[in-house]
Amino acid sequence: MAHLSARLLLLGLRLWASRICSAAAQDGCTFLGEEETSSFYQEGDVVLGGLFPLHYSPVSSVTSFQWEPQQTTYEYFSARALRWMETMMFAVREINQRRDLLPHLTLGFHIRDSCDHVPVSLRGSLLLVNGQPEWGADSRGAGQGPGSDCAAVRRAVSPYILQSGLLTCCSLFFQVSYFASCSCLSDQKQFPTFMRTMPSDAFQIRALARLVRYFHWTWVGVIGVESDYARFAIQLFLQESHMIIHFVILVIVTQGSSSRVLLNFSGESELRSILRECLHRNITGLQLIASEAWATSKSLWGEFGDLLTGTLGFGIRKADVIPGLKDFLTRLGPSDRSQSAFLAEFWEETFNCRVNDSLNTHTHSISYLDREPCSGREDLGDVYTPYADVSQLRVSYNVYKAVYLIAHALQDMTNCVDGQGPFINGTCGDPKHVKPWQLLHYMKQVKFSTLGEEVSFDHNGDPIASYDLMNWQRGQDGSLRLVKVGFYDASLADGRDLVINDTVIQWPVGKQVPRSVCSESCPPGTRVARKKGEPVCCFDCIPCAEGEVSNQTGVFSLTSKPFSSARDHCVPKTIEFLSYQESMGVVLCVVSILGACASLSVLAVFVANRHTPIVRGNNMELSFLLLSFLSVCFLIGLLFIGEPSDWLCRIRYPAFGVSFALCISCLLAKTMVVLMAFRATLPGSDVMKWFGPAQQRASVVLCTAVQGLICLIWLLTRPPYTNLNTSHISSVIIIDCAMGSEVAFWCVLGYIGLLACMCFILAFLARKLPDNFNEAKFITFSMLIFFAVWITFIPVYVSTAGKYTVAVHVFAILASAFGLLVCIFAPKCYIVMLRPEKNSRKHMITQRSEKTFLYTASYIKAKLIIKNKDNQGTHTWYFNNHS
Repeated sequence: MAHLSARLLLLGLRLWASRICSAAAQDGCTFLGEEETSSFYQEGDVVLGGLFPLHYSPVSSVTSFQWEPQQTTYEYFSARALRWMETMMFAVREINQRRDLLPHLTLGFHIRDSCDHVPVSLRGSLLLVNGQPEWGADSRGAGQGPGSDCAAVRRAVSPYILQSGLLTCCSLFFQVSYFASCSCLSDQKQFPTFMRTMPSDAFQIRALARLVRYFHWTWVGVIGVESDYARFAIQLFLQESHMIIHFVILVIVTQGSSSRVLLNFSGESELRSILRECLHRNITGLQLIASEAWATSKSLWGEFGDLLTGTLGFGIRKADVIPGLKDFLTRLGPSDRSQSAFLAEFWEETFNCRVNDSLNTHTHSISYLDREPCSGREDLGDVYTPYADVSQLRVSYNVYKAVYLIAHALQDMTNCVDGQGPFINGTCGDPKHVKPWQLLHYMKQVKFSTLGEEVSFDHNGDPIASYDLMNWQRGQDGSLRLVKVGFYDASLADGRDLVINDTVIQWPVGKQVPRSVCSESCPPGTRVARKKGEPVCCFDCIPCAEGEVSNQTGVFSLTSKPFSSARDHCVPKTIEFLSYQESMGVVLCVVSILGACASLSVLAVFVANRHTPIVRGNNMELSFLLLSFLSVCFLIGLLFIGEPSDWLCRIRYPAFGVSFALCISCLLAKTMVVLMAFRATLPGSDVMKWFGPAQQRASVVLCTAVQGLICLIWLLTRPPYTNLNTSHISSVIIIDCAMGSEVAFWCVLGYIGLLACMCFILAFLARKLPDNFNEAKFITFSMLIFFAVWITFIPVYVSTAGKYTVAVHVFAILASAFGLLVCIFAPKCYIVMLRPEKNSRKHMITQRSEKTFLYTASYIKAKLIIKNKDNQGTHTWYFNNHS
């Protein structure tokens, strides 16, 4: 609401001023109000109006509304602002003396005190718009007029210099500011008649944001008054810095705040109150960041030097020297002090004396009755005063450029050729009858050079920004030294626009950059845990979880790595896999080799005794293949021992699946041969011609090819790979083979199980055939052991982890292979090696065997007789003992 009220007030003032201007143009101008002598006036063809804050810090008073308010008194007089005012006078005089610039025009000025106070600025602005120097106004140069009619208002182009940035009066008059930096003034729709030689805050804020990021300050306090300047500056700073700001508006930061860096967007008068509050609360060690409003103001040092030591701030670009200005400033003598209340007050402040009682009617609140009268022998060269200090010509340089901006615009208007002008029908403006809107056009187009600097303006009427980074340092004698420690140039590219020399900066406390964070960075061994509902830079530090580590400060998140954590450093985790160096691996390796040797030994025995009946009577070729494949199965277990690699993982599982598919396929073929052999003994049956040696080999290859196809698809789609597994035990890295495709792995096992089931069913059906004609009983027992091993394997495999999973897998391979080897070949090896006398045709048909054989033959014969009766024919087969 306050902001809305201000806008309505400003609108009302503009309308009121427009009516004044209209009335003045028709009837004449009359000043209503008390006469003032606190101004400077010099006649000229074009009069420049000026407002300068010669006083500040108004003394508060209570208004009773029973009588007219008394004139406001102010606590401080600004010798610095007096220098700015004198610089304007100097620039006007310098231009009037030149022959190459405005040789046929003279410039004048009308200067008033704004008192750095809105009501006074309003009043002064309106008086300047009216163009009337009051009776008794101080004259500095050519004649003083007793007043002006409305023609004087049209001729005077005022106010050109408006320090307060408060745009008042009718739109016929425009402003060139030397100290108004608010970015809001760049809006040409709201302020079409405003220009300035002071860079916009948009550049200053960008520089301040870069400065804050450069020193890694993430928790910054911001102090400002309730004004457009502070409000817009803070909003821009938030947008530029992308950080969390700790706001302190209108109140001083408390002692409990963790923000040690304070950014101050206020003027000198407000800053004095803030610094006094800091002294009252005994707050020290703050790193102050100054806005350009007070970054080079030396008047604060005497009272607050301890608090201001180490202050950093961007000061507007300074002029090394303005030729002749020093002499112009120090020309003042005892005779000048009596001509103006301003000069008299400056004289009294500088020399601590009293000029005379008649001049004590100015707006200062301090009584001078206790001071000695001034002697008249005072000399400005004998004392230090900010007025005569030309070492930091920054604002003064802006004033100087503002006057020259108007002069060059008038010069361009003078040089305009009629018919080629920028206005309607090619007309040019008349410099001696200036219309403000015409001059404004030339001002926005003007480019000129002064003191070696090229001055130009953008489409918003703002100059290109360039700042000096100033550091407030205490000299050996306790005086203030403003040291340039860097610069910011908005015309340079990002990354090169800010340059800082850290080594020459003096900090408030110590020699290190102060830290300003909401929470200190978490030390190694801990991580950041953000506080709910608080800014991201406010957090707690919690220890790292097991298996995680942080060896840097300020870690926000941790990632599990193949290292165990001692919370502040890493140590290698235990690498785990089934290796040949440990006892389990050695045992399994030995058993695998023994199994392979046993299979090859049995194969050697069978080859050596291949002509004996027991070898020939048990499908010798398939037995040889089965023993060979069993030896391979035993050796497959070795692929599961040792450190896994990608190629080893890709070989391991397919080799396991194919080798067992070969073994079970051989057993399946042997079982089918037994059944088909008995069926082939039937008269007229020619089934054996379809199940000869070639067909047996083909059946083994065909059954194995299906398994090979499954493995090939597995390898081509999602093959196994090496995996570093830390999910089971955080302190151990388990190097194992990931399946790649769990579905493919279980398909391999499932197919082996399918072959085993078929083999078991056929062997079970042939188990009661004569012992000497088949080995179905042994195959049945081997399949039972095979099923027991692999059915037990599945839950154990799923529930174990690490090298024990691999060990379970190897154990299942060895157990099932030994089951096949022992159940099928152990009885035959016993006869071949230990009971060779039974390995003969005579002993092949024992009494028990003969009875079994005859029983079987009788059974078959009976079946055949029944069958032939059905076919209306009777045939009888006879079996002898040699059949």
